[in-house]
Amino acid sequence: MMPSCIPKSYSNRVLASLPAIEMRQLTPHLLPVDLPRDLSLHEPGQVVNTVFFPEAGICSIVAAMEDGMTIEVGIIGRDGFVGAPVVLGADHSPNRSFMQIAGHGYKVKANILIEQAEASSPLRLCLLRSVQALIVQTAQTAACNRVHELHERLARWLLMCRDRVQSDRLHITHEFLATMLGTRRSSVTVAAGTLEKAGLISHKRGHETIANYRGLIDAACECYKIAHDESVRLGLL
Repeated sequence: MMPSCIPKSYSNRVLASLPAIEMRQLTPHLLPVDLPRDLSLHEPGQVVNTVFFPEAGICSIVAAMEDGMTIEVGIIGRDGFVGAPVVLGADHSPNRSFMQIAGHGYKVKANILIEQAEASSPLRLCLLRSVQALIVQTAQTAACNRVHELHERLARWLLMCRDRVQSDRLHITHEFLATMLGTRRSSVTVAAGTLEKAGLISHKRGHETIANYRGLIDAACECYKIAHDESVRLGLL
């Protein structure tokens, strides 16, 4: 057996869940890739030629309005893969996907992944489970943005990031948070101040640190637990 065909140990939960025989087929096509902050993985309307499996870091999926305003509709880290449209039979998305927290992972040509998935029901099932988790997360985010207070939404977002980077310290600015949450920077500062006064987080320029994990879960709305529990059920967190 060639060394490149020997299954490796993966942090990405989709790759890690694949049976050894499927990994032997897929591993030679997985290329290591650095994923620096702000790197665009897919642009709106662009054909998705490459699928990414993050091992570390977080990719943000954002929707843009005609007036230029953007809002985050989903995040993907080691729990999934970036390029869901190709698995669903499409070749592009109207949304932008880019790295909001730097990391690294693997990339594979979309056509090769589809060929492998068509020949392997275990691979196809693992990919579809990840898509299911993203659909639940996106739906819950839409509901959350409509009915919950900003500090609850912020708590949910910080917890979702923590789950994916496995760290209480997040390299993120209030300006970026405002873009992701679809609000003003000043509103994010007020919401973060509410959580900080409660001893749940601490802020230093460019960083948010979760100081009380259990307390932050209590402060978040039920949307966090719904999406989190679905990902756990699917074996992705």
